[in-house]
Amino acid sequence: MGEGRGRLVLVVGPSGAGKDTLLARAAEQLAGDPRFVFPKRQVTRQADQQSEDHDTLSREDFERAHSGGECTLSWEAHGLGYVIPLSILDQVNNGLVAVCNGSRRILPEAKRKYPECRVIVIGADRDVRAQRLVARGRESAAEVASRLDREVRIDEPGFEAVHIDNSGDLKVSTAAMLEALLAIAESMSAIGGSAQR
Repeated sequence: MGEGRGRLVLVVGPSGAGKDTLLARAAEQLAGDPRFVFPKRQVTRQADQQSEDHDTLSREDFERAHSGGECTLSWEAHGLGYVIPLSILDQVNNGLVAVCNGSRRILPEAKRKYPECRVIVIGADRDVRAQRLVARGRESAAEVASRLDREVRIDEPGFEAVHIDNSGDLKVSTAAMLEALLAIAESMSAIGGSAQR
């Protein structure tokens, strides 16, 4: 995999685009591929297995990790704290492709820490996103409207993002997700093979 270095892959996109669903499907279908790991992020909210599989941490623990460097990447959004755990460093350093649910706002820091970081942007039509957000029942109508108004654009220099439309057939978007991830792993193998020749 090229000098023992892996890749961090951040999956970003607006609320209701279906990031968690695609991540879960990809993790399931790539479970037998030793090149991939899907670390759980930590969130200051109780885990909801039906919509997002994450580890829960207290606000105090988030503040300590966020300010004290006890995590790889961290951010705040919609009144919640998010953490990508420090263990991902070892996974990437050991040559694995670590695929994480991320946020656009951490891309500059991610690029600084992981110059070879890759980004996959999951999108969906506004009406589809609205239906999904209402169905999960976690927020008020005003909070849903606020999430819908937040667009996710990748305009950071140095990122060549893969865009996947998850508005329609889940099988199609899952196939696109797998294609993107496998292409990242194969590109690493190609680089490693070239370096050894």
